[in-house]
Amino acid sequence: MTGSSSNSTCTAAAKVNKHSRSKSTNNYRSSRGITGAESAASGSTNNASRSSGGGKEEKDGGVLFYVNKSGFPIDSQTWERMWTHVAKIHPEGKEMVDRLRIAANLPKPPVLLVPNFKPSMSALDWLLVIQNYMKTLQYNHTGTQFFEIRKTRPLSGLMETAREMIRVSLPIKCLEAVILGIYLTNGLTSMERFPISFKTQFSGNYFHHVVLGVYCNGRYGSLGMSRRPDLMDKPLAFRTLSELIFEFEDSYRKYLHTVKKVKIGLYVPHDPHVFQPIEWKYLVLTSSKMAHEEMRKEMEKHARDMRMKILKSSTAQSPIKERRGKSLSPRRRQASPQRRHMLKRDKSPAMIDKKPAELSTLNDVAYQIRI
Repeated sequence: MTGSSSNSTCTAAAKVNKHSRSKSTNNYRSSRGITGAESAASGSTNNASRSSGGGKEEKDGGVLFYVNKSGFPIDSQTWERMWTHVAKIHPEGKEMVDRLRIAANLPKPPVLLVPNFKPSMSALDWLLVIQNYMKTLQYNHTGTQFFEIRKTRPLSGLMETAREMIRVSLPIKCLEAVILGIYLTNGLTSMERFPISFKTQFSGNYFHHVVLGVYCNGRYGSLGMSRRPDLMDKPLAFRTLSELIFEFEDSYRKYLHTVKKVKIGLYVPHDPHVFQPIEWKYLVLTSSKMAHEEMRKEMEKHARDMRMKILKSSTAQSPIKERRGKSLSPRRRQASPQRRHMLKRDKSPAMIDKKPAELSTLNDVAYQIRI
């Protein structure tokens, strides 16, 4: 998720604005079929290349970033804009782009086989298989994100996007890797997944990155994609959540980045059909204003509450509210004027005994839904 500029390292972004629109941004260098050394891309140069095409133009750390919103196949406007942007940020510029576009014998990118979980695999083995699959897809250096990820979209819709990633087998970045990681671990119910986001500062600019935290058998780890190998996947070997987060902070220091904020979400449901958005930032820690021990206590409390499953997403409806539009709701069952008239007049013990029984059943249903 991070990349180097002329004498520095830049992380990519997965940010939500006031309307919760995805804003993953990066400092891009080359496409999947492009080779060459990484080079700097200044904000002033990129500002001159603004396009009014179908994709959203964003900035992170002064670097432009585009999102393909046309789906697949990519429309001609998005396609041309991508190559124009690559020509501006690649060391060899337009010459390299022209050479690739007129080449007749370029190898066709392979469509990768989806990894299959085997009962003999341990959780650690399966995470390694998934991470290797992501690495084979490669990191996206084109300056155009191929898959639009809207953070407010329901989980079921994001899982459709994950299937599209597998189908087209194109390079991905950090936010897409989180969604793909969730999809590929849905069947492993013993493993809990939750998003972890970082906001860092370098040379006056702010950068963003996101990985998928995992918890299994009392150990924490992560899945993800980045330009830097120590800012993506971490082994399932950390005893506490704070140890995992502080390990990422140590990795950032190697690239002279200062971690300003850490955002930790909630466990993602394993049911791929739920109509509920992912909770991306239930706990927000401002590292620059908190002591190390204070951060550790907050993260351990959050981890403990998640393990006890007592935290609820702010976007999720309560079970009682969800059922009020259905026939199980007492309010809906009393909606009939004739039935209301009967309830007012009939004061018999049979009727009085029946009402608590209905409520008891309702409470049992609510308890089962919460579990």
